[in-house]
Amino acid sequence: MKKFTLLALLLVLYPINAQNKFSSSKCSIYFEASVPLFEAVEAKNDAVDCTLIPNKSEITFTAVIKKFQFKRNLMQEHFNSNYMESDRYSKAVFKGYIEKFDLKLITEEEKDFLIKGKITIHGQTRMITVLAKIKKAGNGIQVNSNFILNTDDFNIEIPNIVVAKISKKVNTQLECVLN
Repeated sequence: MKKFTLLALLLVLYPINAQNKFSSSKCSIYFEASVPLFEAVEAKNDAVDCTLIPNKSEITFTAVIKKFQFKRNLMQEHFNSNYMESDRYSKAVFKGYIEKFDLKLITEEEKDFLIKGKITIHGQTRMITVLAKIKKAGNGIQVNSNFILNTDDFNIEIPNIVVAKISKKVNTQLECVLN
């Protein structure tokens, strides 16, 4: 009887607990650090983890650096070994909160929210605030954001030989659907 009661209690409480968190391991981050008249410097990572805890307004993103894909293998190799040192700094992590977030206000129409938190890239942590567009998407939530990161803020050195070909201002786009 005790086992049946415990099982029934778990089955009743599981759906309540499951709705307190949205997550995905298929979010995308695209970045572009190109300079006019030179080859495009851009990459995409489609395996970014994200977790949103709506009742706490907490959101976390984790991107494995080596999963950024470039059009040219040599560019990807230089990105991982020379710039990001991805064997040493394997992940980029953002942990923050969404200001004035209330799940009841999320509809199919995009709404602007400020997301504030700490981002750690290349072993350096900085506070950032970004604007995000959030809306309901099917049974989940869609989060999109465009923002700029500066390589100097994260001690990412660009060698003098290519400094004119790579922008220190990195245009970053985030796309995520959480279920």
